[in-house]
Amino acid sequence: QLQVEESGGGSVRPGESLRLSCTEHIVSSRAMGWFRQAPGKEREFVASITWNGAKTNYSDYAKGRFTLSRVVAQRTVYLQMNNLKPDDTAVYYCNADARPLTDDYRTSADYWGQGTQVTVAS
Repeated sequence: QLQVEESGGGSVRPGESLRLSCTEHIVSSRAMGWFRQAPGKEREFVASITWNGAKTNYSDYAKGRFTLSRVVAQRTVYLQMNNLKPDDTAVYYCNADARPLTDDYRTSADYWGQGTQVTVAS
């Protein structure tokens, strides 16, 4: 079983929405982050959320269009993406902080999901 597992990707048209999910199977809840990587580009930060959902942080391009939330009991984080644009086409990855129960998020090398493809095209 993967320790971090994404789902919910797909193909949509510009202006449509998608909701990505990330479930972590690691002992103790932890802060989570989403990243994306488009073809030929480096992986970039999308958004993050603390272990209890109290704080979120978004990249400039995600603000106002993407919303990150979580259900602690389900160990699942949801990335709601609205008004999608062709530039949002990428593989989206989830990452879990190596430290449990923190009030901030740090990217960890250990807990990456396999990624889920999002394609936005008319």
